[in-house]
Amino acid sequence: MKKALLCHPRKVWLAFILGFMVCVIGGAVISQGQPVLAAPGNAPYQQTSESYAGPEACGNCHTDLYETWKSTRHAQAYSSPIFQQDWQEEGSSFTCLTCHTTGFDAESNTFSHEGVTCESCHGAFEPQHPQTLMPIEPNAELCETCHQSTTAEWRASPHAGADIQCQSCHNPHSQTPRADSVTELCTNCHKDMQDTFAHSTHAEKGVECSNCHMYTPPRTEDAIMGLIPTGHTFLVGSEACIGCHQDTVHTRDTIVQLTGQSAAAPEIDTDAMEQTIVEQEAAIQNLEAQSTVRLYTGLIQGAIVGLAVGGVAAWVVSKRIKVVEEEEE
Repeated sequence: MKKALLCHPRKVWLAFILGFMVCVIGGAVISQGQPVLAAPGNAPYQQTSESYAGPEACGNCHTDLYETWKSTRHAQAYSSPIFQQDWQEEGSSFTCLTCHTTGFDAESNTFSHEGVTCESCHGAFEPQHPQTLMPIEPNAELCETCHQSTTAEWRASPHAGADIQCQSCHNPHSQTPRADSVTELCTNCHKDMQDTFAHSTHAEKGVECSNCHMYTPPRTEDAIMGLIPTGHTFLVGSEACIGCHQDTVHTRDTIVQLTGQSAAAPEIDTDAMEQTIVEQEAAIQNLEAQSTVRLYTGLIQGAIVGLAVGGVAAWVVSKRIKVVEEEEE
């Protein structure tokens, strides 16, 4: 009897192609599964997580500011039960951590510290500080990095036209008004308003300026991606009156603003809006380009790995040779 070793080329090639295609498809799926984030054009700092020292390091010298900050919403931006619940309902999207943590790294989906700490605004700690200062520009662009809806409302308000920035009214460390009450804060500038009939009668009943000028309807649904109206246009609409005077004001489905307040609204800057649209379209195109690049990168990486895996699979199959017996003539 003569033993003949017969291999099966079809099975070898099938094993190679199967291993190659699995790796290519896997590379494409993995590349598309990674989040594509728009570059934060207004974000003043983009360091990696390792460069952040943490709020305790700042508290070693700035003790009073650190103690004040610890009880604020900024400090509890991540640990807040409300955020944790909403975050989980949103599928624990890592994009939320851009604002609710410090030192968030979009590449690795990791962050340095929980909450909005000192370095979220002042930037990563400078080793040569205090010789090297860590100042910030106290304007709305800094706050807009996270407070997008509030800043958008502010830009449509008379305050924006008068260049009254966020820090003019808000203490950024304690996040409280820069006065004992809202009315006292407003009358620092609007001294003549408290003498008018509507303002005086309301003041006698303990109504604050913000009750009317920053009125927002009660929330009946969860916020969309954490964005809610905050009343920072400071314009009084009829819904503010209806909120208290439900028995004396006729309500209707469509609520319009009071005529006097509508006339005082600033004109819309169409050129700025068109510029914003152009920038947003460019950002969308950039995201689409990033997605395409990641897809092709994943395909190439998968192909490279697939060649190796397919070759190994073909070699393994080729070693499983069938031994047959053949009679000699």
